[in-house]
Amino acid sequence: MIKSMTGFGRSEVSSGSRKFTVEMKTVNHRYLDVNIKMPKKLNFFEASIRNLLKEYVQRGKVDVFITYEDLSETNVTVKYNEDIAREYLTYLRKISETFGIEDDIRASTLSRYPEVFTMEESSVDEEEIWKLLEKAIREAGEGLSQTRIREGENLKTDLIEKLDGMLVHVDYIEKRSPEIVKAYREKLEDKVKELLCDAKIDESRIATEVTIFADKICVDEEIVRLRSHIQTTKEILQTGGSIGRKLDFIAQEMNREANTTLSKANDLDISNHAIELKTDIEKVREQIQNIE
Repeated sequence: MIKSMTGFGRSEVSSGSRKFTVEMKTVNHRYLDVNIKMPKKLNFFEASIRNLLKEYVQRGKVDVFITYEDLSETNVTVKYNEDIAREYLTYLRKISETFGIEDDIRASTLSRYPEVFTMEESSVDEEEIWKLLEKAIREAGEGLSQTRIREGENLKTDLIEKLDGMLVHVDYIEKRSPEIVKAYREKLEDKVKELLCDAKIDESRIATEVTIFADKICVDEEIVRLRSHIQTTKEILQTGGSIGRKLDFIAQEMNREANTTLSKANDLDISNHAIELKTDIEKVREQIQNIE
């Protein structure tokens, strides 16, 4: 099977007070480019997330959005720093004695001084959080893979139809080429007869001219290579896997052969079919850009 580089996957996984929502979307890219947006508190999982994503995506631009909710009431605690409070109190009393001012310090006043009370997050069980996050990523990854596979199968069907259409043009060019040489010979003979009237025609000279002309317009090698490239592309599509780069290279080779065929064309019909062939090859290349 082949995969498109375009897809989407989503998952929601919850356990107790914790809930993860993961969304993934992929588009075309020459390489694997992963962009992850998630809460800062989950940053220490980034390397593990990237490694996990490689199981589902080998090529393409991947955007991953992760949201995390923790509804527990015990995830934040208040810490009382008695030593700091005592030091504040000692200096406040010293100020009172030194300057002869009233010592009116209350507990509520002292509690508002910096660092007397601090808010701290309770330690989290990283293994438990990763277990839940991994499950969410895998579910979203599976959904992403399924959409990419479905799109990939559609691409394969469309590409095979286009390749069959290209063969029609190749067949026509192959059949038409000898007819051009024959027509050129007849035209050349008629022209020579017209110029020489009833004089004897030099057949060897005619044969030489026809041979030179045939060599100039000969596309036998191009036709053989085009057929080979088309057949190879079909076989690769049936084999499946990560084939996008290989197919893109073959499409470039097909385009090169089509260009050569068009440059050698000395016939309007062959030129038209060569142009149509190039158009179909370009369509194939555009579709191949979507394959992983």
